[in-house]
Amino acid sequence: MNESRVIKKYPNRRLYDTVESRYITLADIRRLVMDKIDFVVIDKKSQEDITRSILLQVIAEQEHVGEPLMSQDFLSQVIRSYGGAMQSLVGSYLEQSLKLLASQQQQMRGVMGEDTYDAIASMTQRNIERWRSAQDEIFKAMSGSAASSTSRSRDGDATETPRETSL
Repeated sequence: MNESRVIKKYPNRRLYDTVESRYITLADIRRLVMDKIDFVVIDKKSQEDITRSILLQVIAEQEHVGEPLMSQDFLSQVIRSYGGAMQSLVGSYLEQSLKLLASQQQQMRGVMGEDTYDAIASMTQRNIERWRSAQDEIFKAMSGSAASSTSRSRDGDATETPRETSL
């Protein structure tokens, strides 16, 4: 089994690829991800694994170039889900949704060949719309349950109102 490539982050904020023996940039980290090369980023001073932090920096950099993948509303909803009872569910849901999307794209390429970009793009757009709809329902349910648990009348009775959910 191959070991992960080690990238060291020095106190001067530079990243050093121990395999290629050179300093690299976030663009190089992105290439490693795109090429599906397993790696770990270690803080040289503390010896902590900071891979997730570096990946978040890559995402932030990508969001600044071209058309963003994540809307402001989406990012706000993600931030709101931290610390709540649904945090692990939301993370798992997002991960599984992206895996399903990637799997469907691979299936389309296998069935129709590489020249089927329009078909893949159309299917992807439909999936994104479905995903956003499901996401909205989850966040509505989450915010609704949070609101109902905090909206108590002065005598201590809950003031919940019935609501429909289509989950």
